[in-house]
Amino acid sequence: MKNTLKRAGLILGTLAGLFLLAVIILSIIGSNKLNKQYNIQPESVAVGSDTAVLQRGQYLYSISCAGCHGDNLAGTPFFDDPGLGSIPASNLTTGTGGIGAVYSETDLVRAIRHGIDNEGKPLMIMPAGAFWYYSDEDLAAIIAYLKNAVPIDNDLGEKNLKLMGRILVGAGLLDVLAAEHIDHAASRPAAPPPQVDAAYGQYLVNVSDCRSCHGAALSGGQSSEPGAPPGPDLTPGGNLADWPTVDFITAMRTGTTLDGRQLSPEFMPWEDYGRMTDDDLTTIFLYLQSLPANGK
Repeated sequence: MKNTLKRAGLILGTLAGLFLLAVIILSIIGSNKLNKQYNIQPESVAVGSDTAVLQRGQYLYSISCAGCHGDNLAGTPFFDDPGLGSIPASNLTTGTGGIGAVYSETDLVRAIRHGIDNEGKPLMIMPAGAFWYYSDEDLAAIIAYLKNAVPIDNDLGEKNLKLMGRILVGAGLLDVLAAEHIDHAASRPAAPPPQVDAAYGQYLVNVSDCRSCHGAALSGGQSSEPGAPPGPDLTPGGNLADWPTVDFITAMRTGTTLDGRQLSPEFMPWEDYGRMTDDDLTTIFLYLQSLPANGK
């Protein structure tokens, strides 16, 4: 009996040691990912300041950025979990606690298009993989709008991932670093002219980050966000095949689908997409309807 207990103790001790070693290794890997230095020299964009450019930037900000950074650009707590840590969406103005006075136009290009901050480290929960597709003109309009924002004092504190958060990042179970997945040296595809057709619809789908939840082929997928339900098939092989365009627009405006289901704004940001013009929503729907059924 004594020998049996001794062997059991050795086994448990060994397992505990291995577990502790795994925790240490994953924590180190996670910390290295979070603190990795990227040497990216982004291409410059011509930032204007005329009324049309600022209006375009405000529109694009409202449908792509306001959901995280707030309608007034002053930032939000966004993610705050007692066990994992906090990741605020930055105050983008020049007010107290804002990055507006610190980030140059080049820094903003690097942050929006590459997911990298002004110190060369990866940003967390920044959909740069989608914003990488923004045309120079649209990206310049967004930056112009940010640079002309009214200063608002709102200090949200620094991002802080706790031990468990770093472990999950190290294990690849908390995928919050878009910079890891972007080919920063790749040539970006030319953006089509803004018009109501499927080609421009593809552009809007790309910059709206639809593929992160609905899959690369938009035939259904799974978001990396903890607790998120599977993203449904958006191709003609899914439920949208029977939808008239007006019902797609209605779903984006109200969150209510053709069959009466209510979309969860926590996982489907219909409130942001609902700010799009009827033409842009129609254009997205044209692209979705042009896809091969079930992505095949």
